Amino acid sequence: MVAKLEVLAIIPARGGSKGIPRKNIRDFAGFPLITYSIAAAQQSEAVTRVIVSTDDEEIAAVAREWGAEVPFLRPAELARDETLDLPVFEHALSWLAEHEQYHPDLVIQLRPTSPVRPADLIDRAVAKLAAHPEADSVRGIVPAGQNPHKMWRVGSDGRLQSLLKVDGISEPYNAPRQTLPSIYWQTGHIDVIRPATILEKHSMSGDVILAVHIDPQYTIDIDNLRDWARYEWLVRESNLAMVSPGLQPRLWPEKVSLVVFDFDGVMTDDRVWVNQDGLEYVAANRSDGMGIGRLLAAGFKAVIISTETNPVVAARARKLELPYFHGVGDKASILKTYLEKEAIPAEETIYVGNDVNDLPCFPLVACAIAVADAHPDVKRKADQILTRRGGHGAVREVCDILLSRKNA
Repeated sequence: MVAKLEVLAIIPARGGSKGIPRKNIRDFAGFPLITYSIAAAQQSEAVTRVIVSTDDEEIAAVAREWGAEVPFLRPAELARDETLDLPVFEHALSWLAEHEQYHPDLVIQLRPTSPVRPADLIDRAVAKLAAHPEADSVRGIVPAGQNPHKMWRVGSDGRLQSLLKVDGISEPYNAPRQTLPSIYWQTGHIDVIRPATILEKHSMSGDVILAVHIDPQYTIDIDNLRDWARYEWLVRESNLAMVSPGLQPRLWPEKVSLVVFDFDGVMTDDRVWVNQDGLEYVAANRSDGMGIGRLLAAGFKAVIISTETNPVVAARARKLELPYFHGVGDKASILKTYLEKEAIPAEETIYVGNDVNDLPCFPLVACAIAVADAHPDVKRKADQILTRRGGHGAVREVCDILLSRKNA
């Protein structure tokens, strides 16, 4: 019987990100970015231990909350902008050997900035290195988006010089792409390395490097806020099978018959003005009202379910010509009763909320939607997250999405 390999996953996550401040614990599609790498390691059959190497107490706290170990804090001199991976991994392995007499058979690097991974990626990479004792490491690759055989240098005299030569092809830059050698790009999804390669050869790859091929649709590397927004959209809208810290998000249903709206924090910005007589006022968004009107005219149904007791809910609902329930303690019961009474299938219903009292309704509908500034627990459990905040166009965004889908 072959003994199971001791496989250590190390997630490097320093606190001093400049391009996107607090990047590693910033919310990405409902979860702190680092949790996608933690989940990938936890859901792997091969990984036996998951640690996060960080210099930052807040990152350490988030990592521990999501089930990773943080047995040490990385020294500040190993958390600079210019710090390479090698000294970080040398430090981690040396610390574990000295303080715990822990010596893994294989080490995995999972970079937080490549959060979208196929479910089987880690196990495929580990199996490949385990099956090839002559290899030092395995690295994730995808087909290169640009072929370097068609790239150039500019000489000091201003003349173009071909970047690469190809045996048997005199002018590769003029050759059809299909006749050129296949070229691959290394990604940040995964590296699997033998500890001796790191500690003895002082390398993160060694001399013999094997490839684990990754479908290019998983190619994500977050460096700036434009990347962030684009890849959040990919995670939410593409139905890409990937490792997730939570349940796989449900997509917008093909047919939507009913939209259920919370009131405070969805149709308002969740603030309240109180005068000296105790009268309360809230602010609503006129564009939301326009969106509701167009939605109803297109044949959709909508309803407001709110815990708020203030009669402003009823006043706004009447203005929008929507049925409503307010002062509700148990939203889920009201929702179930309403669906039965109106004979509306749950699989044709979506719910838009912002706070924890909306969560019991999420499993009762086909798709749960959170406004952009929803409570973190709500965003983690929602299927879709809007780009607009409650009271600032979130309702209009839902209406526009439904109308565009109907007209597509």
